[in-house]
Amino acid sequence: MKKKSPFIKIITSILLLGIGVFIGKSFFGPKNVETVPIPSTIKYRNAGLSNDTTQVASAQEFTGRIIEVKKGSSIQNAVKEASPGDLIRVYPGTYSENVYIDKDNISMQGVVINGEWPTLDGKKEINDAFLYSGNGILIENFKIINYKGNGIMGQAGNNFIIRNNWIIDTGVYGIFPQYGKNGLVEHNVLSKIADAAIYIGMCDNVDVLHNEVFDNVAGIEIENSRHCLVENNYAHNNTGGLLAFVTPGLPIKTTFDVILRNNFVVNNNHENFGAPGSTVSGIPPGTGILIMAADDVIVENNIITGNNNTGITIVDLATGDPKANDPNSEGNPDRVVILDNIMFDNGNAPTGELKAVMLTQMETKGPDIFAYGGGTGSTIRDKNRYRTFGLDNYGMAQITDTKDIPTMMTPSPVPPRSVSAEELGELTYYGVCAGCHAFGTRLIGPPTEILQAIHQNNPQGIVDYITAPKNLREDYPEMPPQDYLSEEAKMAVAEYILELKH
Repeated sequence: MKKKSPFIKIITSILLLGIGVFIGKSFFGPKNVETVPIPSTIKYRNAGLSNDTTQVASAQEFTGRIIEVKKGSSIQNAVKEASPGDLIRVYPGTYSENVYIDKDNISMQGVVINGEWPTLDGKKEINDAFLYSGNGILIENFKIINYKGNGIMGQAGNNFIIRNNWIIDTGVYGIFPQYGKNGLVEHNVLSKIADAAIYIGMCDNVDVLHNEVFDNVAGIEIENSRHCLVENNYAHNNTGGLLAFVTPGLPIKTTFDVILRNNFVVNNNHENFGAPGSTVSGIPPGTGILIMAADDVIVENNIITGNNNTGITIVDLATGDPKANDPNSEGNPDRVVILDNIMFDNGNAPTGELKAVMLTQMETKGPDIFAYGGGTGSTIRDKNRYRTFGLDNYGMAQITDTKDIPTMMTPSPVPPRSVSAEELGELTYYGVCAGCHAFGTRLIGPPTEILQAIHQNNPQGIVDYITAPKNLREDYPEMPPQDYLSEEAKMAVAEYILELKH
């Protein structure tokens, strides 16, 4: 009898899990949209709900104008012309620009014709493709390539939809909503990102669905965020596939209430090419799922296979990020729940600390599930189904599934953040600066305390640097100019940074 190939094993596993396979229709990633209907209202389907159930992501219905952008024109000029409620439709062509959206309820919709996409090409000269600070923003159907910083970055905008985009080699992050609430990230394909392809940072109530992430350092990362659903994604050939963790030094101190469900986490063995010293640079190649210091994370119904270090790693901050120094971050992963998953062929080549730990057990193969460090209240449905290490204190899971949680998004749009003059500096720091500058921890840029030391009692120095930064240190990448910020916001955030305490 012939042995089943790995491909046949995976197909068999899919059938066992009951994950939908649709013939003739791509399950993951962007659709090759030939015609894009003009919506009377911006709606999307909730995962798992009945066909007639919709949820409005934008605070307003689409009742505005349609503004068309064609090859040779400027997308940013269309944004300047647009009013809340307008739809900007971008036709095939190459657009080398940064698009900043600071208005509410603007819909950016690419039109794909005969396989030709509207393409934003940064030529490795421009930092970001899309930056939005408005609420109720939709960005869909774009190809984004060759940027230095981010493909799509949100800055404190609520009620966002980012879907059906194709993002390649955009520097640090591919899709990065920061400090936003009530969002949907779905049907995107992302590759060759030097930090996280999809990075949900300091957000609440976000669904991440049906995306394909590969050839990145981190595939999908839920960081210092709460109430997030990561479902039906395909994470393969990243350094780490799916991550839920706490980064110390950020103003939001917790990650909790995260469901990782019905995902394919396969062969995440890419070499780590993250910026030296950054948090993700410490992820061992071969990591399927990493849970670090996050609480109330449920791992359910995933196919996790071919990850050479381990299938699921659960660690505290002292183990996963020992250089971190934030007394206000509670560093233990508490109440993690492992339900039924299909796991095989993991741990074939463990590295680093895991390899050393396994050698103490006279083992050269890593486990499916590896737990190390502190944490209380964690449970597993059936420990005997997997090869495990460090689960001695795990109890029996009290739930069998999460079918009663179809989405983490709010039933209706949340209001925009109201910002007083006194709060402007804090909001700008949370929404713009904290993704790269943390206290006591290296992210992409220098830690906040270094900024304080350089610009002590000189907020204007920070303002000048925000407007026209110079790369003064070889060990950090060049900071992009934030000259789109108002002078009031620049001064407010400069003063906030100098007054910030650890």
